[in-house]
Amino acid sequence: QVQLVESGGGLVQAGGSLRLSCAASGSIVSINAMGWYRQAPGKQRELVSTITREGSTNYADSVKGRFTISRTNAKNTVYLQMNSLKPEDTAVYYCNADLVYIRGSSLSSSNYWGQGTQVTVSS
Repeated sequence: QVQLVESGGGLVQAGGSLRLSCAASGSIVSINAMGWYRQAPGKQRELVSTITREGSTNYADSVKGRFTISRTNAKNTVYLQMNSLKPEDTAVYYCNADLVYIRGSSLSSSNYWGQGTQVTVSS
């Protein structure tokens, strides 16, 4: 059983900051790419940022220069530091991970999603 649990969402004024965390737990052997996605009301889920196990990062153009993704491999945790928040950043933020885990007596790989955490930025 593998779980991704996000935390750190909330309500913040425009220009403020929030830090999201996502911890993966279970019979995990290794985690490859981890990332954050978001979904605003009435819109499709979109990529925010990803990070490889080696630390290579990728950002959506809309968040470049404002958001920073990082991870702690030893803790199976990924973070998203969000600065200079704008009302258009309001969305449910989801953690995602490509991982290898123990399933019975063998290894299996899969992509997992967290349950999401709400971020609301007021103007």
